[in-house]
Amino acid sequence: MIVTTSDRPSGNAVERAERLAEELQAAYVPRAGRTIRALHTKLGEKEIVVVGPRDIRLVAEGELPFYFHPSMALVRIKGLLAGGKDTLLSVTGVSPGDTVLDCTAGLCSDSIVFSYAVGDKGRVIALETVKTMHALVREGLLAYESGVPDVDRAMRAIETVSGSYEEILPCMEDASADIVYFDPMFEKPVSASSSMVPLRSLAAHGTLTEKAVQEARRVARRKVVLKDHRDSGRFEKLGFSLAKVSSSAVAYGVIEIE
Repeated sequence: MIVTTSDRPSGNAVERAERLAEELQAAYVPRAGRTIRALHTKLGEKEIVVVGPRDIRLVAEGELPFYFHPSMALVRIKGLLAGGKDTLLSVTGVSPGDTVLDCTAGLCSDSIVFSYAVGDKGRVIALETVKTMHALVREGLLAYESGVPDVDRAMRAIETVSGSYEEILPCMEDASADIVYFDPMFEKPVSASSSMVPLRSLAAHGTLTEKAVQEARRVARRKVVLKDHRDSGRFEKLGFSLAKVSSSAVAYGVIEIE
């Protein structure tokens, strides 16, 4: 992997690119007017992180570019602002002032909605195993301008953490989060959306284990929630009670903490 900048970079972009290269243990290569394809060919690198004035993209040969965007979180929060409801918030029962631990952050779409719901006095911690995804999403949350102030505030407030829930959950104190949330990458995709293609190729595909759920139960004060394909079989296996199944086959399971 190498890190470079977009065409005609500012000094700030160069500084960000050098910082990201150090964080990702990658080489920083000045753009020098070359195309991304030329860099792929000349340097023999399949993955190139491109730092631009407004976003950061991962460009891998043969795949769609990966970059941060609020995805459906923007639409969902607009709906909430208009007086609507959100299925995830209804299932989890998240309210202002809560602490939510999102164990599988990805693009942080759900974390953004959680952050909006918990408000200024709440806290959302988003864990991401893949270092490249964590870095790109973290920078995007800080810089992306959605045009909706409530969405931008929600994005800026998220605490992103690089690491796996297998490593981090055992280090957390008992009852230190109101909600612990899992949204592992579906083994059976429910959408053919092109925006999900680069995410699926970059994301970790680990299996949620009974040990991890036990740790989540220890950390959660109120609920452990799992989002998964309704036919995955993980709900029954891991002790979740089915709470909601949507028309798209997305389902939610809940473990209530007594």
